[in-house]
Amino acid sequence: MDQKDIENLRQDYSAASLSESDVDASPFRQFDKWFNEAINAKVHEPNAMTLATATHDGRPSARIVLLKGFSEDGFKFYTNYLSRKGKEISKNPLGALVFHWGDMERQIRIEGTIDKLDKDYSEKYFHSRPIKSQIGAAASPQSQEIDGREALEKKMAELEAEYGDSSVPKPSCWGGYVLRPTLIEFWQGRRSRLHDRIVYKKTDKKNWKIVRLAP
Repeated sequence: MDQKDIENLRQDYSAASLSESDVDASPFRQFDKWFNEAINAKVHEPNAMTLATATHDGRPSARIVLLKGFSEDGFKFYTNYLSRKGKEISKNPLGALVFHWGDMERQIRIEGTIDKLDKDYSEKYFHSRPIKSQIGAAASPQSQEIDGREALEKKMAELEAEYGDSSVPKPSCWGGYVLRPTLIEFWQGRRSRLHDRIVYKKTDKKNWKIVRLAP
């Protein structure tokens, strides 16, 4: 594609607006409202979110993961603790999430600290997954170099033969995390790039300050 064609790619947003008087006093109730609206609008995988982590010296990385629950405690996801993100979280617990629902011209940014979920919680969720997903998690040494796809498929076949349709033991290196937010931003696209940005900043354990940012 010609560079000029890329430069000229743009979209003027006009689907909705967002004001301080529109939003809930709680960022979690506001997230719940927008999340349900995304589901009702049939957004493809509304729980897909970018997770950004960084090494102890600040080298960032990002990838898409799936939200698997949220409450006032935070936003939950699952992965291999020995994956790149797991290793980064162990050294630097600061992280960020981004939801982008393009069809609704909306984005949500979340910043905070990441903790491991309780082992029993992770165990319960692991065994609620389809058997093949359990086997896949057990078969994959996530983020490690492997000789080829054949080695992965061979391990998968071995575990399928071993466990069949029975429950698979949860690998000790697999489990959940919760990102506990200190900042949540709701972004609504507007015309002429004058977008609405409403931010909740945590002031103490229970209270949030609501501010507007320039686009």
